[in-house]
Amino acid sequence: MMDMDSRLRAARGFGKTEKEASIGVFRKLKEHGHPDGPPPTISDGRGGIREAMVEVYGKVPEYSGCGRPSTQKRPQPDWKYLQMIKDRDNKGRFLGIRLKAVYGDLEELIQLLGKSNAYVERTHLTMRTFSSRLTRKSIAFSKEILIHKACAAIEDMYYNLIRPHKTLRRKNKDGGVRKWTQRTPAMAAGLTDHRWTLKELFTTVAVGEQHSAG
Repeated sequence: MMDMDSRLRAARGFGKTEKEASIGVFRKLKEHGHPDGPPPTISDGRGGIREAMVEVYGKVPEYSGCGRPSTQKRPQPDWKYLQMIKDRDNKGRFLGIRLKAVYGDLEELIQLLGKSNAYVERTHLTMRTFSSRLTRKSIAFSKEILIHKACAAIEDMYYNLIRPHKTLRRKNKDGGVRKWTQRTPAMAAGLTDHRWTLKELFTTVAVGEQHSAG
């Protein structure tokens, strides 16, 4: 999941289905910065995200005293989720884009989130460029999920902390030699004030997860 303004990769999930991966993403967001509800979200038309929102953030309604008490979680009225659905013909040819308001008012969602999630698709290309484990039709795949998670974490940190993003640069106003000040997504998000080096990254951030044997 990405932050629209800073282009920061805020969370990543792993799973055999879109729902499983999305549940992992929202659980991380719930632990770090969004404890009460999901952030306003835009995605493609694939399923799983709506169900994941309900699984992580949904609440069982209070018993009204009439009938059988509900046991299923339900979405909350302040949620905002917009889907950008690509319509195709029976031969797979692209026909156009259709916007669907899953949670919230369509016009408000468009004003808040826009009509495109192209920046997400662009970062998917960046991931495949910098990590051969994500390249389609290659032999550079991960044989163990733990190694795959570690490589994904390294690539995310490189993207967030080291690699400058062209759309985030700022024009220098002091008339110096350099016309632009390059910024990384972490700088744009206010998490750091400089571009990190590889040495700084690997001596500061602990990569991977601890797993007990057996």
